[in-house]
Amino acid sequence: MKKILITGGAGFIGSHVVRLFVNRYSDYQIFNLDNLTYAGNLNNLSDIEHAENYTFVKGDIVDASFVNNLFSQHQFDGVIHLAAESHVDRSITNPLDFVFTNVVGTVNLLNAAKEAWKGNFDGKLFYHVSTDEVYGSLDNGGFFTEETPYDPQSPYSASKASSDHFVRAYHNTYKLPVVISNCSNNYGQNQFPEKLIPLFINNIRHNKALPVYGKGENVRDWLYVVDHARAIDVVFHKGENGETYNIGGFNEWQNIELIKVICKVMDKKLGREEGTSEKLISYVTDRAGHDLRYAIDANKIMNELGWRPSLQFEEGIEITIDWYLNNQDWLDNVTSGAYQNYYQNQYAGK
Repeated sequence: MKKILITGGAGFIGSHVVRLFVNRYSDYQIFNLDNLTYAGNLNNLSDIEHAENYTFVKGDIVDASFVNNLFSQHQFDGVIHLAAESHVDRSITNPLDFVFTNVVGTVNLLNAAKEAWKGNFDGKLFYHVSTDEVYGSLDNGGFFTEETPYDPQSPYSASKASSDHFVRAYHNTYKLPVVISNCSNNYGQNQFPEKLIPLFINNIRHNKALPVYGKGENVRDWLYVVDHARAIDVVFHKGENGETYNIGGFNEWQNIELIKVICKVMDKKLGREEGTSEKLISYVTDRAGHDLRYAIDANKIMNELGWRPSLQFEEGIEITIDWYLNNQDWLDNVTSGAYQNYYQNQYAGK
């Protein structure tokens, strides 16, 4: 069986990628490596945790010795690297956490793959999953393409830009077979509620304030997480060695307009009078280094690899809100931190 290592597979995007690969490829053995930090949640994968072709491994990619031993033990044929610190606000407060996980952790994985494969790269691939934030900020015109110069504006995006550069450097220097994808904002099931959409769904549910940075004029391109997982599948199997693919939904929304859509749908779902949730909107001081606009040109992956997003935002947000309302135990659990206490006890000393 082909052995595929997926890092960060208990997180938001990673769990959807793991589920897709486990269910779609019975001839692959999928290894999910996750350190189970605050955003990693094995409940995200409860439906496939007993699958014969699935193995969970707890570990930290910053630990080079651990990573090297893991590669030596299992001789992976491919890596899909999603493990990352990803919240911009946290990166402003603790930038070194992002340097260690996103940069050092990525280099550790690259070194382990290079050593394990020892120049015999036939059938091997290191796939690095990145973000559109490495490109910086756009004004009201234009799109990020694969040729857009890097211009990261936050410690998070700087750490991801650095990891992208290391992946390319290992391809150019050591001929390591790699692909990179840079994706726009994701939304959907199982997202940790520090992110905008699940945070606001949860706050509306509890009649808490909806904090909006500045005037809410920042624009983001939104992609349903299942569509991103499908794109990762396509890039892993069809992407050309050494290439980069931008993944986006052609789905731009100004933050304040997106929030108003969430408020309207939530009022309907909760049986509240329309306009009730909008009264919870509270404008707060803008975030330092807040990029104005992201917009992805995804024509390369669409034209060359045949991928298309399946949902527009209005469809996807209804599905997403329904999931959070129908899985309130999951939301209450992650916001309480109870699952973290379980992991600390379950994996103590391992």
